[in-house]
Amino acid sequence: MGLTITYLAAIVLANLSVALLGPAASILNAFLFIGLDLTTRDRLHDAWRGDRLVLRMGVLIATGGFISWALNAGAGMIAVASTVSFTLAAVVDFLVYRALEGRSRQVRVNGSNIAAAAVDSLVFPTLAFGQLLPLVVLAQFAAKVCGGFVWSLVLAVPVRQDPS
Repeated sequence: MGLTITYLAAIVLANLSVALLGPAASILNAFLFIGLDLTTRDRLHDAWRGDRLVLRMGVLIATGGFISWALNAGAGMIAVASTVSFTLAAVVDFLVYRALEGRSRQVRVNGSNIAAAAVDSLVFPTLAFGQLLPLVVLAQFAAKVCGGFVWSLVLAVPVRQDPS
């Protein structure tokens, strides 16, 4: 339950702060919150493997967008952009994470984080702000990859039970 709440809290905090502060906040959020979400997602993949993983992740992502919108209706476009970009990034993350099976956990987590960060960094700001912002995309990508690496070290403890 702890990782699920952490995942949702990070999405909501990231969405609401971007809605309040604009594109500049998205860079710090990318490091702190989205790096955490990308890494947490892999922990949840391991915990939920074969147990309705796709459904559970889809519901989790949609719930994050809904909570963001419910807390601040003005964050509606941010919530939509977040939900769409996280959904696409989750698919890429899943495919890369599984393709790296047999490699060390750090390689799998960070390899899938890089791929998912690329998708999320392009899709989110483009949808959220209505235009392609190349510097924001590049800065978000770098921040998500670096943040994901830091969180992969923090969350390196092996999964012993269903942490969702």
